[in-house]
Amino acid sequence: MQKENKLLNMSLYALNAISPVDGRYQSKTKELSSYYSEAALIKYRLRVEVEYFISLCELPLPQLENFDAKLYKPLRKIYLEFSDDDAQEVKEIESITNHDVKAVEYFLKERFDRLKISEYKEFIHFALTSQDINNTATPLLIKESVEDIFLPNYLQMMEKLIELKDEWANIPLLARTHGQAASPTLLGKEIMVFIERLERQMGLLNMVPFSAKFGGATGNFNAHHIAYPEVDWVAFSNEFVEETLGLDRSQVTTQIEHYDNLAALFDNFKRINTILIDLSRDIWTYISMNYFKQKIKKGEVGSSAMPHKVNPIDFENAEGNLGIANAIYEHLSAKLPISRLQRDLTDSTVLRNVGVPMAHSILGFKSILKGLNKLILNEEAIRADLDDNWAVVAEAIQTILRKEGYPKPYEALKALTRTNGLIEQPTLSNFIDTLQISDELKAYLKSITPFNYTGIEKL
Repeated sequence: MQKENKLLNMSLYALNAISPVDGRYQSKTKELSSYYSEAALIKYRLRVEVEYFISLCELPLPQLENFDAKLYKPLRKIYLEFSDDDAQEVKEIESITNHDVKAVEYFLKERFDRLKISEYKEFIHFALTSQDINNTATPLLIKESVEDIFLPNYLQMMEKLIELKDEWANIPLLARTHGQAASPTLLGKEIMVFIERLERQMGLLNMVPFSAKFGGATGNFNAHHIAYPEVDWVAFSNEFVEETLGLDRSQVTTQIEHYDNLAALFDNFKRINTILIDLSRDIWTYISMNYFKQKIKKGEVGSSAMPHKVNPIDFENAEGNLGIANAIYEHLSAKLPISRLQRDLTDSTVLRNVGVPMAHSILGFKSILKGLNKLILNEEAIRADLDDNWAVVAEAIQTILRKEGYPKPYEALKALTRTNGLIEQPTLSNFIDTLQISDELKAYLKSITPFNYTGIEKL
């Protein structure tokens, strides 16, 4: 009965959620809750606070020299076993403090009381400002969500693209430039265009550090230095942020991280999404041209009025979700690096929305993968389109004639093909017969077809 109630509550929540990320698409995005929910942010803040305290013990500060290292494990359990009830407790504290980070500090101090180590609890959050916690917890959760969620979904989609590229490597395809028939290409190569673009963006993404701020109230370690001037706090913080947390510490900051690298990350995400929108539109177009059919799932409806339709909804869904993600990423990357003097609070609300574009991106990845898995190559339609467009080999003929020194070959082929009339194989063959060239060359020119005039097979 308890399980049924829980499922019912989840269902009711999904039905009443304002955002489709938490409503309609909740089943596809729920894994992100472990990184971007309010409870997750509290957990990551706790993790930073606990690890910071342990690092102070390891330094050690004189007052922490006698702290029992055996207690590190139960301390880490506070965030490792953090529950929804714990999160609710923090929120209840926040309702009194009206300060979310201070609520985490008070929650942790209460846990110190339970562990009977109250004498050490004033070294929780020692000499820190809220942004020392927020600007380490946030890049940490972003980093781990990228590693755990973003990359696996992205790579799964890429693997499918690579599979299709290999499967269709030698399928000749009529190219379209300006929407008009152009020199033929290979279907596998056209997919490879997107693979290369995406791989290059991933290369750039891997170069962007997950930057964190850790330096006290205005970035100068004022409180740290006044309390313990003998400690090299810069070295300590570098080791804590980079070794313990696995982030990149910005060396000179105000009260907050300047977010330049985070903006670069969001811009990179945006470029990846833009490439995928381009891919979605191209595949959508090929489906509309009947180059691809789609696998039919029993029971599904394509149109409420037209029973025959199998709509390319996966690629349309992807385009829409990736577009929403990009709109939010655009604001995040434009807004976050701007803060008045040593800080204002405009980054706070904005930064809480990072999970939203990530969720829409993941939805886009999943939709594209689903759509790719449904594609059925209609080689007959592709070949028919090539056969209807023999004029595209005019480029090949005039290029060879140029090579052979034939007078005004471009103009001759233009006069033949630029007529709005149907150019068929016999038309070109008859034209070649009129040329003052060797029989051997004529035979070579006649051997060129829309099916073999596809350039280099492996670029």
